[in-house]
Amino acid sequence: MKALLLGVVEGLTEFLPISSTGHLILAADLLNLNNEKGKVFEVFIQTGAMLAIVWEYRRRLWDVVTRSVYERRARQFILNIGIAFIPAAVLGLAVGSIIKLHLFKPVPVAAAFIVGALIILWAERRRQSVRVQTVEDMSWLDALKVGCAQCCALIPGTSRSGATIIGGMLFGLSRKAATEFSFFLAIPTLIAAGGYDLLKNRALFSFDDVPMMSVGLIASFVSAFVCVRWLLRYIATHDFTIFAWYRIVFGVVVLLTAWTGLVRWGVL
Repeated sequence: MKALLLGVVEGLTEFLPISSTGHLILAADLLNLNNEKGKVFEVFIQTGAMLAIVWEYRRRLWDVVTRSVYERRARQFILNIGIAFIPAAVLGLAVGSIIKLHLFKPVPVAAAFIVGALIILWAERRRQSVRVQTVEDMSWLDALKVGCAQCCALIPGTSRSGATIIGGMLFGLSRKAATEFSFFLAIPTLIAAGGYDLLKNRALFSFDDVPMMSVGLIASFVSAFVCVRWLLRYIATHDFTIFAWYRIVFGVVVLLTAWTGLVRWGVL
């Protein structure tokens, strides 16, 4: 049941600018799963959300792969994904363990929620100058900029989707292009994060954990698939302001409950 709940939380929050990692840390703390094994599980089930993107865009991804044989535009798109993936991958390997040790805690996450919300509100009120309408119009430099923005998401509570989408918009991408590129960038990012963390900590798991892992993975896939379809319809007529206010309220509630002792968070 706990694996199911965490899987649903992951899927519903992975592609919204509200931080899936932040929600998972808080949920796992409330469910008393904030140990090393629980942290690896949280990263692993992100793979389910990634598979939802692969399934939703399966025809488009296959089309890009087949066109890459003879079309430069398709090859550039694939290259852009690789370029955008590199900054966070390198930085994550360098400081990931330090971040996990000091920042994977409820109060730092809540603070990141609020700071991230203020950035979203500022970005939405800023006059947008759109020069890139679709993901296939992006240059390698556009991709690198978005990749650098993704590095901010190494801080739990920031939101990988929020950093890449808002960053993309600030760099001149349309809202749809920034959102879709964030989705596509999630594929190598979440595969690498989940695979690396699981391999590194494989000694923590046994065959008996397969049912738990499977439940979390499936729950993440289903809820992420529903969320992605909803988000694509939502951004057609709305901005991300509502998510910023949600982040502020959520962050303030966590900080107040920690300060008053109403909720005994595991490690502040």
